[in-house]
Amino acid sequence: MPIFGIISGSGFYDIPGLEITDSVKLSTPYGEPSDVYRIGSLSGKEMAFLPRHGTMHHIQPHKINYRANIWGFRELGVKRIISISASGGINIEMNPGMITVPDQLIDMTEGRQSTFYDEDEVVHIDLTEPFCPDMRSYILKASQKSGVALTGTGVYICTNGPRLETAAEIKAFSMLGADMVGMTAMQEAVLARELEICFAGISVITNYAAGIAGKRLSAAEVVETMQGSSEKVSLLLKDFFALDFPEPACSCWKALKDARI
Repeated sequence: MPIFGIISGSGFYDIPGLEITDSVKLSTPYGEPSDVYRIGSLSGKEMAFLPRHGTMHHIQPHKINYRANIWGFRELGVKRIISISASGGINIEMNPGMITVPDQLIDMTEGRQSTFYDEDEVVHIDLTEPFCPDMRSYILKASQKSGVALTGTGVYICTNGPRLETAAEIKAFSMLGADMVGMTAMQEAVLARELEICFAGISVITNYAAGIAGKRLSAAEVVETMQGSSEKVSLLLKDFFALDFPEPACSCWKALKDARI
């Protein structure tokens, strides 16, 4: 059973070196995941890979069944998930093509299913550190080993989509302390924590956010930059999975211990 999971989005659907050995179609108590899970190995580690928007990229960010996706990883035995996503750079120092490992999140979404505990049980998980510190440290080690430069901190603000943001919104987000903007990380991080799965993100800055560079935004630019960064991300992943992973020192695996009322 794979203990690692990778979930990816715009323009990153193939991982060079990932040897696919099986595919698994799951149904969950929360409906259907975005696609089948591809089971394979990279650098000797078995993993499950899922495209969050579906293979044909037909599922909009606000319509992704986040609960089914994360639950499906849990059913497969996954204990650690890496999320790969495209983001717009709000911080002027976050240039297109940069790879970031965010450490904080701000939620600006609405109307999404963001918890497994929405009935009678009251559960308040701690999200002080929304991304697993253990996983983040391993990604930083892989960066040193591979020589792939990345920014090891950053605040990711999650918007609803599918539209891109206005220049005024990005200005406001900047005042809130956001460094990058995307549409998927918040729900994935929260739901993984509720299932006591370690979760970390690798975010590729694919464009400057609205109003930062004084030009119109396009989806084509996002996909092109993501595809142009795929070799570096793949190299980073290869060296990440080549690392040794002892028992986690983080608290993700016991997130429910003091969360119930």
